[in-house]
Amino acid sequence: MSQAVRGVESVVPVIGQVPSYRTPPQNLEAEQALLGALLVNNATYHRVSEFLRPDYFFEPVHRRIYEAAEKIIERGQIANPLTLKPFFEQDGALADIGGARYLAQLAASVVTIINAADYGRQIYDLHLRRQLIEIGGDVVNEAFEQDLDLDAKKQIEMAEKRLFDLATEGAADGGFQPFKQALLNATEIAEAAYKRGGKTSGVSSGFRDLDKKLGGLHPSDLMILAGRPSMGKTTLATNIAFNVARAYRQGRGPTGEAVAEDGGVVAFYSLEMSAEQLATRILSEASGVSGDKIRRGEVARDEFDRFVQASLELQSIPLFIDDTPALSIAAVRTRARRLKRQQGLDLIIVDYLQLLTGTPSRGAEVNRVQEISEITRGLKALAKELSVPVIALSQLSRAVEQREDKRPQLADLRESGSIEQDADCVMFVYREEYYLGRAEPARRPEESEDKYLQRHAEWWDRMGKAGGKAEVIIGKQRHGPIGSITLSFDGATTKFADYIGADHLPEHNE
Repeated sequence: MSQAVRGVESVVPVIGQVPSYRTPPQNLEAEQALLGALLVNNATYHRVSEFLRPDYFFEPVHRRIYEAAEKIIERGQIANPLTLKPFFEQDGALADIGGARYLAQLAASVVTIINAADYGRQIYDLHLRRQLIEIGGDVVNEAFEQDLDLDAKKQIEMAEKRLFDLATEGAADGGFQPFKQALLNATEIAEAAYKRGGKTSGVSSGFRDLDKKLGGLHPSDLMILAGRPSMGKTTLATNIAFNVARAYRQGRGPTGEAVAEDGGVVAFYSLEMSAEQLATRILSEASGVSGDKIRRGEVARDEFDRFVQASLELQSIPLFIDDTPALSIAAVRTRARRLKRQQGLDLIIVDYLQLLTGTPSRGAEVNRVQEISEITRGLKALAKELSVPVIALSQLSRAVEQREDKRPQLADLRESGSIEQDADCVMFVYREEYYLGRAEPARRPEESEDKYLQRHAEWWDRMGKAGGKAEVIIGKQRHGPIGSITLSFDGATTKFADYIGADHLPEHNE
């Protein structure tokens, strides 16, 4: 036994001979040393309570002793052999190893409490090792089973989730930080914003007015971009991804690691469109050639030359597309971590939220609201873990179509409770031109031609004002104001651009 527990009788059997089979990782002496230090000085508890839980102890008796001491200390009372004795007088397991006298022996054997935190961390580490063994055994057993509901890929995702949960269980690397450190971090963010041309504190979206409203795309933020079909949410997300990747300029961090001085590396999860379709959209935007013409092959020679030239120029931009259908949130997390480790990562875009799946579970009915909650929480956790902004596209309910004013609201989000709650920013794409184009007035029975022409002229005037424009409505923003901005929209090349009003057009001298 170690010096810290010298003098303790052999109350918990420790097998001296190496058995013919492997026993789970454990250190009963470290558990005894920690409990002894805890009973002598309750300040020991506050050194280990952040990461050490009762079920981390291997010996069940030690687990119950720690749990009882935890309850007493949390009530503001002193935990020592005398105060704990009543709780264990009738404990048969404790009686087998000496009864309540064992508590006194633990306390009497302590030499120092200085190493208590080290004992606690070793207990925690050994617990993780035992859990790894258990997960490994489960993976092997499940792989042998022929379960029709769980194919191999889903089993891998379940294993990944269990490993991730284990990695974050009892993590002691969080907690409080001095305000001085928070001030230094805030100053670094402000300095980065000052050095950027757009004066944004986050990654620039490439749209002037949007950056001005949001301050850029902030690391650790979950941003929802929502809209009804054909509003252009995928187009806007693709434009942002292209703008960020095209502006990428690599620099070096304080320790020599590669960092983005401007723009960034983008991961685009496209669950609805193929990678080739997204690439066609981006090429259409970059070359100015209609995407519809590209698909049909109806391009002139000069247009095809522009198309090829744009393709050559864009080959080196750090934009990575994953078009795997029905991805799970666990797979998204695993692939994003891998990309960040291999290439770096500054922005994640998911198109779209409702096409992701939650973590599969055995024998449990799929509750869509709970599944969406798990997905949004997972995306928010991913944004914080990798310290990158995450833009997740979302569909809106049909309630929008039933209103006269079809501008979307927060309540129009599908499963809006979890999406709205977890998001740091919610934006909607709205194009009045889309609805007006489908509402051209028809002549009513017994309506005079003059009246009809007047109504048609009013509609045409509204069409002229709304044509080529789109609104991005910011319905929620934790870091700034809500409101809306206007962007230009070109349907032929599926491209959004900064809107320049008539009052900002340059003057022409006649």
